[in-house]
Amino acid sequence: MNKSYQLKLSDIYNNCNKILEEDKPSFIKLLEDNLDISEYIPASFYKNFYQRFGRTRKYSLESFVSALVIQLVFSIPTVKLLRQFLVYSKPLREFCGFDTLPDEGKFSTFKKVFVSDLKVLFEHLVEITEPICQKLSFELSSALIFDTTGIEAYVTENNPKYLNKIIKQQKTFAKNNPAFDPYKSAYANMPKHSSVSKDIKHLYINGHFCYVYKYGLLTNGLGIVRHISPLDADFKSEHLSPDDDKSVGDNTALIPVLSDFFSTHSSFNYNTFIGDSAFDSADTYKALLGDLHFSKAVIPLNVRNQKYSDPDFDEFGHPVCQSTNSPMRYEGVVNGKNRPTRDKWVCPKSFTDTKGNRHTSCHNPCTNSSCGRMFYTYPEKDLRMYPGIVRNTEKWDNLYKIRPVVEQTINQFKEHMGIGNIKSRDQKTFNASMYMAGITQLLTLIIADKLCLKKFRSLKKLIA
Repeated sequence: MNKSYQLKLSDIYNNCNKILEEDKPSFIKLLEDNLDISEYIPASFYKNFYQRFGRTRKYSLESFVSALVIQLVFSIPTVKLLRQFLVYSKPLREFCGFDTLPDEGKFSTFKKVFVSDLKVLFEHLVEITEPICQKLSFELSSALIFDTTGIEAYVTENNPKYLNKIIKQQKTFAKNNPAFDPYKSAYANMPKHSSVSKDIKHLYINGHFCYVYKYGLLTNGLGIVRHISPLDADFKSEHLSPDDDKSVGDNTALIPVLSDFFSTHSSFNYNTFIGDSAFDSADTYKALLGDLHFSKAVIPLNVRNQKYSDPDFDEFGHPVCQSTNSPMRYEGVVNGKNRPTRDKWVCPKSFTDTKGNRHTSCHNPCTNSSCGRMFYTYPEKDLRMYPGIVRNTEKWDNLYKIRPVVEQTINQFKEHMGIGNIKSRDQKTFNASMYMAGITQLLTLIIADKLCLKKFRSLKKLIA
């Protein structure tokens, strides 16, 4: 006869506790086995942290950084909720190195006080991850992509009631003026910036108007962030006119952001720049292909910048056949001795026979030559039309197809990591959060490299 056993509540608790301690979630185990935050924190960060709190401190620098990484990995929107996660998860507390948990205010204070050090940590990780990017794909890692974005601030002007109040006022005025459009007037009367800060601009972001802090981001062709630049008053005072109340435009910010990036990472070399049509200007091409030493600038033409048309060329700068009015065929780059580099174009109906001689099948040739018309274009004479690569070709299309990766990275920061839902109006907090998002992505890349995995953009996908 089997002896009965009395089940005790204490035994259930002890068994559950043993399982939790011995069988940690795969995510925590992956981090513990492959990530040591202390390896990547610069000495200057440690120095500043010690100087402020002294050698004997209750919470370590590694603990704060680890906790903020966990917050972004799990898309935790607030510090209050982060603290609750740590309260109920012993494995997470152990990974972060917390014996006891700091107050909510200590996390916010840490981000505000050490925002400059978080920037240094981010830039240090950019240096570390550059060889990893080149190992993944030299071609994609040699391309640099720029875009701007805005992060909504927690201000009154972003409350829908604020706009509704203005619309209601305009409707009252419109009762005696039938031709008056209250909605158009309401949007026109919205202030250009928030009352909290002039850096919180009224911009059109993600399909709607809102009040945001604006940032410029550089990524490579892999979608790995390389540079984060707050387009604030300090940026304007250093590169532009600080008295200008307008928001910094995409094209206006491009060259200063690139200059800051290359001054910080002087050993980096990129041969291709990719951007949208907002950067289509003669001065931009001159700076990219000249001062910044890019060999190609993949920027679509902006039709609003077309001031004249040449009947000998089409809209992409391709020479046009005089007989058929069709673009001539591109034959490649010609590097002659003691002559500038030029692009060769031939008759679209030309062909090469078995002996290697060129002929044309055109019944109405525009030249007496048996091989048809040939034409040469000189890129250095018109960098906008010939920015180191021929427009509207397969190579051009393949390069421009990778431009959306910068938008995917921005979406990852704002949606997946929760940067777009920060309940704050302090710019230092926003800046620190952006740098932490970049730090988290780069740490993910380092872990993926150690595990020889291809999923290197998101920790969630990496452990799936």
